[in-house]
Amino acid sequence: MAVNRFVLNEMSYFGRGSREMLGSEIIARGYEKVLVVTDKNIVEVGLIHKVLDVLGKNRINYEVFSDVKANPTVQNVQDGVMKCKSAMADVIVAIGGGSVIDTAKGISIVMNNPEFSDIVSLSGTANTKKKGMPIIALPTTAGTAAEVTINYVITDPETQTKMVCVDPHDIPVLAIIDSELMESMPTSLAAATGMDALTHAIEGYITKGAWELSDMFHLRAIQLIFASLPKAINERSTAAIENMGLAQYVAGMGFSNVGLGIVHSLAHQLGAVYDTPHGLANAILLPHVMRFNGEVCYERFRRILNSLGIDARRMSKEEVIDTFVSRLKLLSVSVGINQTLKDVGVKEEDIPMLAEKALKDACTPGNPREVTKEDMIAIYKAAM
Repeated sequence: MAVNRFVLNEMSYFGRGSREMLGSEIIARGYEKVLVVTDKNIVEVGLIHKVLDVLGKNRINYEVFSDVKANPTVQNVQDGVMKCKSAMADVIVAIGGGSVIDTAKGISIVMNNPEFSDIVSLSGTANTKKKGMPIIALPTTAGTAAEVTINYVITDPETQTKMVCVDPHDIPVLAIIDSELMESMPTSLAAATGMDALTHAIEGYITKGAWELSDMFHLRAIQLIFASLPKAINERSTAAIENMGLAQYVAGMGFSNVGLGIVHSLAHQLGAVYDTPHGLANAILLPHVMRFNGEVCYERFRRILNSLGIDARRMSKEEVIDTFVSRLKLLSVSVGINQTLKDVGVKEEDIPMLAEKALKDACTPGNPREVTKEDMIAIYKAAM
């Protein structure tokens, strides 16, 4: 009999303006000093003040750490730990996308598990003994679902690898999904993060670890994203943006527990080597990987198509794969993503090295189809 574990965060708030709950939650939980973790862009565009104003109104003391990179590094986390110690904070409030929340998770874990202060020892499934320092996460992008997952990704520049860290001790104690914080995203970022959320939902649905409970989350997330992403990008519809905030969270509840596949394995290397934005890398690779994986999971593709209102019941295996891949490409183009890997600076001579790294990535074992280095090379070349 199979045993399936499912881990979720303790509490979440949803809805436009829900950040107003932050002050009362901090007070009720007895926290006295906040370390706000964010990035310079959120500070420069003034988005941070939508949250800092709530802290100010509630007379909550805070200090800000904003030195987070788009692909956060070992040094980012170590600098954040030093800032957290000097601030004498007892709670972290993370305001940003996956990079910010991932950095907050790394800081949180090391604060309560100092034996992992080198950060690189957190790669994979780290044997931490204590829950991390409390995190309250307010995502500003609708993509990574880091606010509800047990995963975080940190780049090690020395080895040019993205470390996928998996640890139930890092999950935020509170998530606040306020779509108003997502509305000021540039359309290119909103499109890329939206395709990241779709990649999470699809890979989670077809991964080896998928089961009935995770399927429920992933199918609903896929439906929401196909229906909402174009309107969120092209019409800036507030309802669609709110639905995207929900969809990425729902996908996160699933994939956090069952894993992902080689879209992420391949994409991680582009972020580590070229600093390619993660969502964009996923969007470019997704159709090519799904054509590869379709050989073993086309029946899952058939169910996805049927759930989207596309009658695939009588389609052949090849028709199912072609239709599904075509729909993925059409969705990307509809939100302005039509780049190839060559467009984002990938060098053909680097592909064997990238494939070697991807084969060793923590997401590779979850892929539904067994994959070789040569398969990885072929997928990269097809995406060029």
